[in-house]
Amino acid sequence: MIRLIDGVSRLGLQLEARQLDQFELYYHELVEWNEKINLTSITGYREVEIKHFLDSLTVTLALGHDELKFLPSIADVGSGAGFPGIPLKILLSSPRLVLIEATAKKAAFLQHLVLKLELDGVEVVQGRSEDIAHEDMYRERFALVVSRAVAKLPSLVELALPFCSVGGKFVALKKGDIAREVIEASKVIALMGGRLTEIKAVAMEEFSEDERYLVILDKISSTEERYPRCSRMVKRRPL
Repeated sequence: MIRLIDGVSRLGLQLEARQLDQFELYYHELVEWNEKINLTSITGYREVEIKHFLDSLTVTLALGHDELKFLPSIADVGSGAGFPGIPLKILLSSPRLVLIEATAKKAAFLQHLVLKLELDGVEVVQGRSEDIAHEDMYRERFALVVSRAVAKLPSLVELALPFCSVGGKFVALKKGDIAREVIEASKVIALMGGRLTEIKAVAMEEFSEDERYLVILDKISSTEERYPRCSRMVKRRPL
């Protein structure tokens, strides 16, 4: 995990031996399960180190030192194979983590992984985020909400921001030309009680082939109870 160690050091952070062991085990479980279910097209050791593990940990660039130190809770919307939620949990250890995943087979992998990595304070919730966001135990309960490679920003904001507590943050990991997405999402950001704080370019040599960004939103007011709408409306008629 030399590339991961180097990348994390440039984020101003450090990984301990146990954490490196967890990332190593994560890689092997990911590759093994990927032979049975479609988790990722990226399976090479170096590529997983950089494009999955390190990419997930760039979320820390959106938070200050004290925010990282005292972060109480994280929700990963559309977690898939566990990115970025599980790498963040390995790094930070203490926050409560809820992984939200609609596909039963992927949720089963996440359950297995949590046990295999011996992660405490992690819950896997299998279901659609637009339904789970209306449940009291998850709605506006998280200081940090994250999502990676799930949907275009206008739909993603409607799905994710209802999980975020007032005063918390939503961080979307994006790559490529996102200017149009951001413009199209401006209305829904306001409707969901959010405010665009920053679009932060992730300037690291490991990602030279892609332009990567963190779209950082602050939750400044509660989301109206009617949002998010049903999945059909969210996908076909973005706000």
